[in-house]
Amino acid sequence: MTNTNNIILNNTQIEQKIRRMAFQIYESNSDENEIIIAGIADNGFFLAEKIADAVNKISPLQVTLCKVSINKKKPTTPITTSITSDEYKNKALVLVDDVLNSGTTLIYGVKHFLEVPLKRFKTAVLVNRNHKKYPVKADFKGISLSTSIKEHVVVEFKSNETIAYLS
Repeated sequence: MTNTNNIILNNTQIEQKIRRMAFQIYESNSDENEIIIAGIADNGFFLAEKIADAVNKISPLQVTLCKVSINKKKPTTPITTSITSDEYKNKALVLVDDVLNSGTTLIYGVKHFLEVPLKRFKTAVLVNRNHKKYPVKADFKGISLSTSIKEHVVVEFKSNETIAYLS
């Protein structure tokens, strides 16, 4: 059970952040016909779906969703994507994850996509924390949060609501 005192973002706030991020993504890709929104499974992909839906509502961009599977315990193992590299080659791509903590997952995701030429490459996260181990940044972020190293940010995607809280 979630302690309501620890909620960072409620459903309404998250929806607002997603809408703002969608506008920023559209603004930086307004010269494109198509954009790939690649979400890191599982929560990053749930967020990517919401961002893609928001971009579709505000822009004429054709949005292609891509699910990125990374073994978070062993990020050096091969990464798989739900679409082929030919489908994102020479296109604008936004890599999405729910929380940027140490940067490990995002940096390995970035490394994977750097093996194919892209027209433009950006990253997006809902919660950006300040405990980075790698030099990776979020180009689009819902909220930046200074937390202690012992605190853990959890984003819960449910069918009717999404919340972010400290555990």
